[in-house]
Formats: sequence, C-alpha cells, structure tokens
Amino acid sequence: MPVSDETFALVAPATMPQKPCQTDFQLVRVKNTWFRIKKGEALSDCKDEITLSEAKIQVRGIFTSTGHGQQLYVSVAKAELQEIEQDFSRPKGNLLDFSQFGESVSEGGISWTIEAPIYFCYKVVETYNILDPSNTTLLWGHITDPQQLELATSGKRKLRRFIVIDEVVDELYGSKVREYFEENNVQHKILALPTTEETKSMDLVLNILQEVQSFSIDRRTEPIIAIGGGVCLDIVGLAASLYRRRTPYIRIPTTLLSYVDASVGAKNGVNFLQCKNKLGGYTPPVASFLDRSFIQSIPRRHISNGLGEILKMALMKHKGLFDLLKSHGKYLLDTKFQSYSGSADHGDAALQTTRIAIETMLEELAPNLWEDDLDRLVDFGHLISPELEMRVLPSLMHGEAVNIDMAFMTYVAYARGLITAEEKEQIIQCMRGLELPVWHRGCSWALIKRALMERLKHSGGQTRMPLPTGLGVAEIFNDTNEETLERAYKLWVRDCRTVLEEEPAAF
Repeated sequence: MPVSDETFALVAPATMPQKPCQTDFQLVRVKNTWFRIKKGEALSDCKDEITLSEAKIQVRGIFTSTGHGQQLYVSVAKAELQEIEQDFSRPKGNLLDFSQFGESVSEGGISWTIEAPIYFCYKVVETYNILDPSNTTLLWGHITDPQQLELATSGKRKLRRFIVIDEVVDELYGSKVREYFEENNVQHKILALPTTEETKSMDLVLNILQEVQSFSIDRRTEPIIAIGGGVCLDIVGLAASLYRRRTPYIRIPTTLLSYVDASVGAKNGVNFLQCKNKLGGYTPPVASFLDRSFIQSIPRRHISNGLGEILKMALMKHKGLFDLLKSHGKYLLDTKFQSYSGSADHGDAALQTTRIAIETMLEELAPNLWEDDLDRLVDFGHLISPELEMRVLPSLMHGEAVNIDMAFMTYVAYARGLITAEEKEQIIQCMRGLELPVWHRGCSWALIKRALMERLKHSGGQTRMPLPTGLGVAEIFNDTNEETLERAYKLWVRDCRTVLEEEPAAF
C-alpha cells in the first residue's frame, strides 16, 4: 500500500445515532515524511525504506450526524480510494465505519491520545586520570554511534567546549583542565562558580545561560561539561536542559556523593522558596565520566557524606554491600576510596563498593527515570531529610541529613517489628563506623510530622515509606500510623542523642 501520494475523499454523512469509537494508529516514516496507519496494518506494497516509531496515536470520538448536510474530508491514500468509497456506501446498521480512517466526528469534537515514548541513551563510564591530555574520554567518550565517532574524529572543524566548574574544584584542578584543552587544541571557555546549597538557584542557572549564549555553542556537537559535586551537576543539568530546549551535557563528579548518586541519574534542579530542588526536570547527561582520583582531594567529612548514599543502597538492596561497609568502612575513609596494590586484607574495597552502589542505583533508576512510579526504594532517607537539610543549612551536608533520616526510619522499622533489635543495632553501629550522624537536634517531632505531611501532598496521598525488612532487603509501606512513628521517635532520641547535644527544639 503506498502511503505517500494522498488525496481527499468527499463524504456526505448519513443520519446516525451517537456511538463511541476508538482507533489506534502507529506512525511510520517513508522517506522524510511520517504517516499514520492502523495498528497492525501491513505496508507490503511500499518499496521505500520505512521506519516504525514506538509512538502511537489513539483517536476517540462519538459519531453523530450534524443534520445540516455538512461534509467530512478524510485524508487517504489513492490506492484505497475506490475501496473507501465502496465502504462508505455500505451502512453498517445506522453507523458508517469512520474508525478505520482515524477521523472521529462528534458534537463535542474528537480527542487524540498520543503515546510518545521518550528515548534516552547515556553512558556512565569509569576512567582514570581523565585530565591527562592523552586520555581522550573527555573529547569523544560521550559518542555512542561508531559512524558519528568516525565523523567527529576525522573532522577538520576545531573542537569547542564550554565548561562549568565549581570554584573550589577550579582551585585544585583548574590549571590541569586548561592544560588538557590547550594540549588537545580545543577552543574553550571555563566558568568557575560557587556551587553550594545556598547558591543553588535559578539566578545561577541564568548566569550560566548568559555565558553559554555568549560563547555560542553548537547544541548538537558541543556538549556543556560540568565538573564538580552534586550541586554543580544539578545546576548545569538544568541550564543545559533549558538552553534551546535541550543541549547535551557531560557530568564529571568530583565528590564521592556525586560519584555514586547525582552523576548516574536523570534528575537536575535548583532550590526555590527555601525548598530543596523545587524547580527541575528529568534530562540525563549524554555521559557521566567517573574518575575516583578526584575523591582523594576532598575532606574526610565529604567521604563520610558520600558513604551515606552508598549505605542507603546497601540497606535497601544489597547485604553484600552492607557487609563491605561494615568491614571496610574505616579503611575506605582512611584511603579516600583510592585503590592500592598493597591492601590485600581489604581487596579492592573501593572499586567493589562504588561499582555495587552504582549498579544497584541504576537498577532502580533506569526503568523509572521520570519517576512515573512513585514507589521508589531510592527514596529511603529522603522523606524527612529535605526539610531537615534546608532547615539547618549549612550545618548538615546532604548525605548526613539522609543518614539521620535513615537512622530514624530504622527505628520505625524496628517499632513495626520489621527488623530485630540486633539488626537495628548493626545498622546504627555501621552508620557510626562510617562517621555519619545518627541524630540531630533539628530533627524534632514537629519537623518529622511536617515533612511527612509534605510527603503525602506530593506522593499521591500516600507516604510510600521505604523501610528495611532485614539487612539488604526492604519494602514500601503506606500504613505506618502516628502512634508507631512517635514510639520510634522516643526510642531513637533515647538511644542516639549524645550527652553533648541539646534537647531537640520544637518548631
């Protein structure tokens, strides 16, 4: 059946009763034009190369006569015109079968339901010494198609890159970044910015976009590069997703937290009205390049901060990862996640820990990048922590706030009888071994109730509370009552508040 070369058939409607009808169409491309065909219909007579899209259009309407002799134009292929005319001349009861042509006429109009899957392909790549000029990962590592790679590497056009770097990272590595692009003859612009929770705002996004516009990048071939911690990666991701509606970008995490968390998913965003990540979207990078050598330059507290997110995945999904953290936590802190050949007693604990954390994270994120399903194990530690973190800025880092949330929820799981007292103690002792806080005076009972009310608002009226049901296994619950929560809170405060801490304030 030829699907190009169309004409219009003139049809006079007959008097018909109202009747709903629905037709499902698929979309095919012949040469450079997209056409819709009925779902399952063959294109056996088409000699041109065709492309079938996963997108679908569903047409619904109620057929009814206007009673005023109005005419309907139906777009069809010439080869079917005779068959269509015959079909219209055969009433089916009192109803003409308009549905096969995908046009629905009704007193209230018709409706189109579009199912258009959004396809993303992005790479998460382990590398080492990414700033060594001989390492070309930063130049070409984001390209997945071999033909595009050949075209890019053989092109005579000078490479150009726009780089946003956290100002602290710039002090440590800025000279190496500049040397890298100079050695590879890349025209570049480096924008160093203060990327902290306090500056994570639309103002900073607009600042970046003004500089991007001035540099005038090609949004197809010149990805924006973000080098820094999670805040930097979030801000740049949002800026790139806004510039000309979507410009590719590359993430290079420089902290442990961003290495195992922010760099591997699709989310980006900024804080708004004192609420964490209130503005944002879901646009993954074209690639994340993971180089653990950056982690050796961050303070010990930042290592512990990243361990909070790793522990989250261990408690939810992987007892082996939990055992690694229990056995090698201090070693990982001491060595700052670097791999050393003379560490036989520990194996390559850093490599094992980061790989398992990333793989378990991707298992949860990849099928649900846009969070269509709100039941997410990766939300463990993120029910109360957003409210707590923003309330006490800058006294808690993100992973620390997450761990305080997880510590409280461990007591909730215990109060519900989901874990034993021994399992609860193992979890709390592991947290302390990783030098993570297990309580904070700002996490009052009033704040917990307020945070859970916010959770209800934004999670379809359910708490969707991930809780451990053992070590490395978990489920999501919607039936934890206030009495259980309050009992867990009292036990948690009794066991975890240190004598040096003040009584929690009620706000």
